[in-house]
Amino acid sequence: MHTVFAVVLPIFALILVGWLCRRTNRLGPQAASEINKLVVWLCLPALLFKVTATATWAEIWQPGFLAAFTGGCLLVFFATLIWRLMQGRALPAASIDGLSASYANTGYMGIPLCLLVFGQDGLEPALIASLLVVCVLFAIAVVCIEVGLQEEKHIGRAVWVVTQALGKNPLVVSPIIGGLWAVTGIGLPAPLLHFLDMLAAATTPCALVSLGLFLAQKQEGEQVGAWPLVAIKLVGQPLLTGFLAYKVFDLPPLWADSALLLSALPTGTGPFMLAEYYQREAAVVSRSILVSTLGSLVTLSLCLLWIAR
Repeated sequence: MHTVFAVVLPIFALILVGWLCRRTNRLGPQAASEINKLVVWLCLPALLFKVTATATWAEIWQPGFLAAFTGGCLLVFFATLIWRLMQGRALPAASIDGLSASYANTGYMGIPLCLLVFGQDGLEPALIASLLVVCVLFAIAVVCIEVGLQEEKHIGRAVWVVTQALGKNPLVVSPIIGGLWAVTGIGLPAPLLHFLDMLAAATTPCALVSLGLFLAQKQEGEQVGAWPLVAIKLVGQPLLTGFLAYKVFDLPPLWADSALLLSALPTGTGPFMLAEYYQREAAVVSRSILVSTLGSLVTLSLCLLWIAR
């Protein structure tokens, strides 16, 4: 519990800072939206470009781990998406719900937690999981949202409209450009790398402060409960991923244990960024992040007990 608490506490501290700044009117009512735009247009694209431009196949090609962790994420995402669509939700809102139920906080919590639990060996699975969550899962959710936002009925024109929208989205374009850069084999110049590092380092703090600012505002309108999404994230996803890792793919202990622990992480800030950016029920997502982070104190501790068996 102490290990998990040491990783979770700074998250709540950053959310609290944002909440206090709004409550004391140090930051105005538009601050949450403006800071989130900073993350979406500058900080997160810099992070996505950097991780894809500097990644190598030798580092990320772990087929069993990729299949188990990605399989768990995608199965939960699409199952939640279909469930929400059957409840009458629009595709953009259902996509964000699916992301809330499957988007693990691998970057801010997963990397330090794996280092604490597994030592330096835990860094590789944590980095691979972060790459999968931020690039693959995030990109799929953005595509689903953009498809749902289009009113064009003709198939050909609809595809073209969606393609244009995705081509203007920095969260889609930046990892693609980064991947193309990696293919060239040219390293990033030191000044560019430092520039990207500074922007990327601001991603999580800014997103969490923005979340705190948003939580301090009065929420209006009908809202779908966050509790089912939290239950799916903290219980359903680790059970499914653990089954895939231990039983289906029979991964080595380090990789199986890492897949389980990383899948049991609470919801990261990615879904909130999209919900705020697309103006789609950010209140539900913000509560999902807050409640799942608090609940992860228990579920992650149970995972650590299982790993230590």
